[in-house]
Amino acid sequence: MIEHTRRAALLTGALSLAAAGTAQATPDRRVPTFVFAAGANGSGGIPNELVLRGYRCVGVDMPGQRTTDAQFRLSYQAPQDLAAFAAERSPLAGVTYADQIRATVEVVRRAARFGPVVLVGASIGGATISLIANEVPHLIDLLVYDTAFCCVDLATPDEYMATPEAATTEALALLGIAVGDPAVLGASRSNWRTADPKQLADLKSALMADGTDAEFFAFLNGVAPDELLTKGATDARGRLSTWGRVPRVYIRHLKDRLVPLPLQDRFIREADKATTRNRFRVFDLDTGHVSNAASQARYLDILDRLGQGLKGS
Repeated sequence: MIEHTRRAALLTGALSLAAAGTAQATPDRRVPTFVFAAGANGSGGIPNELVLRGYRCVGVDMPGQRTTDAQFRLSYQAPQDLAAFAAERSPLAGVTYADQIRATVEVVRRAARFGPVVLVGASIGGATISLIANEVPHLIDLLVYDTAFCCVDLATPDEYMATPEAATTEALALLGIAVGDPAVLGASRSNWRTADPKQLADLKSALMADGTDAEFFAFLNGVAPDELLTKGATDARGRLSTWGRVPRVYIRHLKDRLVPLPLQDRFIREADKATTRNRFRVFDLDTGHVSNAASQARYLDILDRLGQGLKGS
């Protein structure tokens, strides 16, 4: 009798633990998931601080830019073999922007099963999130453009970079580290690990003039060398019937020398004119194209505020 009672107690305890484990595994559907679409030359990063504040966060690993796709090769290490680096075929050869859009849509679909979705795009990642919103607007609760392209009146990011609002851009600094023939490589390739003092100074001015050298070099070492040739030339206009109905936020970078402030303002102005009942909420960061540490903290506060608003909705 005692043994029977003991076994029953053990079984009851095991069932209780299993039930508790199941309860813990059930996601809180009030908690938003931040999906970080990839910008240029890499996957979307995940801010650990947002996870610590209780949010789900996921970066999108793009076809051709995953850790298994050999973006980082021996010729790119030190000492660099620049002749080989300029000739080796890219893992992005044969990958299309449509492939990367599909990969991001799939992540959004999975994230939407667990609650609200905030889709974040920085720089040319803004073109990506507009295209995602064209595909699955019903799965996105908020779009966040972080000093990002938002094509409305013009079709492509390349067209916007030829406008008067982009006249002061320092984008030519990126051409200074271009390597190889894109037709041979099947992609554009950049040597972010250059040791040329002039190239490094130009890059820092364009991307992160207000950051420390330590922050700047950490950024460079997290960037993949290869990128699709077609992103800047792809029609990335948001459709009014889809993208146009998703609430959106624009985070301006006041000291951005790559996507100048007048160009950011043009994106906001055109989008607001196109969808007068769904205007951008605008926040400002006093930083360059890539945020320094202080501005990154402010950026995370903005995302947290947006997430809290979705929790309460």
